[in-house]
Amino acid sequence: MRVPPATLLPLVCLLAACGSSSPPPEPESADVPDTVVMDDAPGFAPLATDQVIVAHRGASGHAPEHTLLAYDIALEMGAEYIEQDVLPTVDGELVVIHDDTLDRTARGPAENCTGRVDEKTLDQLKTCDVGSWFNEANPDRASDDFIGLPIPTLEEVFQRYGNAPEIKYYIETKPNQENDDSVERELLRLIVEYGLRDGAVNNRQVLVQSFIPTSLTNMNQLDPEIPLIQLYAAGATVTLAAAAQYAFGVGPNTAETNQQLVDQAHALGLAIHPYTINSTEDLEAVAALCVDGIFTNFPDRYRGVLTNNDYGCAAPIR
Repeated sequence: MRVPPATLLPLVCLLAACGSSSPPPEPESADVPDTVVMDDAPGFAPLATDQVIVAHRGASGHAPEHTLLAYDIALEMGAEYIEQDVLPTVDGELVVIHDDTLDRTARGPAENCTGRVDEKTLDQLKTCDVGSWFNEANPDRASDDFIGLPIPTLEEVFQRYGNAPEIKYYIETKPNQENDDSVERELLRLIVEYGLRDGAVNNRQVLVQSFIPTSLTNMNQLDPEIPLIQLYAAGATVTLAAAAQYAFGVGPNTAETNQQLVDQAHALGLAIHPYTINSTEDLEAVAALCVDGIFTNFPDRYRGVLTNNDYGCAAPIR
């Protein structure tokens, strides 16, 4: 099956379409194809346990995180969601990158590719290579195909994968220093423009997550129907009752995830998606708690676990 680019839709008035509520360019690398091609019958065995496979930063155990190539691989491996961390540039574009700073994953001119992301223009960031670092860090998985991969914008991600129902996005907001609602407003504009709002509202095609409650409050005020996920850092108190007032689900660190927490979340109607779990042994242990899904750098491993093990879980919250 060929996944077509999204069709640009007229931008509707957000206030009219969404209401209000109280809180609660394609990459230049020739190594990445222009479109994602997936087989009509990929041959995936049916899952014995139907949990949600979230490709953490794409298939980031196999390819450089948050690159289009990492997302391509994740989808080919049968991931249900591909995750994007988004940060604003100084000129207001949302780019897909995890760290607030460029130093860990970017290579290129120092004036463009070091320091804070939100102090750079999009043109500056497009001079950076965010693939070569993976070869340096993982020589056993290095590939020439990774050299020169660019930082994508969220708009480029939407353009590439489109709004077909089988493509699902899991987006983390990391607001700028002013901590206003500019990031959430731009995110919502793109969701609407690329025809993803109805899928988000009706089928959880887009989930918006954040560690920052005010960011989720901002999104909830802009559009109370967009499904939200409250993230919790390791060691943080997991406040399920508070999250249930505005969120569809919660994302605890794996260190905080246990059977009691899973049962409490489900009692409140909250989906629970722990992060980030990578070894087959750990994936099996957490899946056996009957969580609703897991973030992993290795979606192929998690799919194997879910294919080979029937944990007797109730249908996950989706």
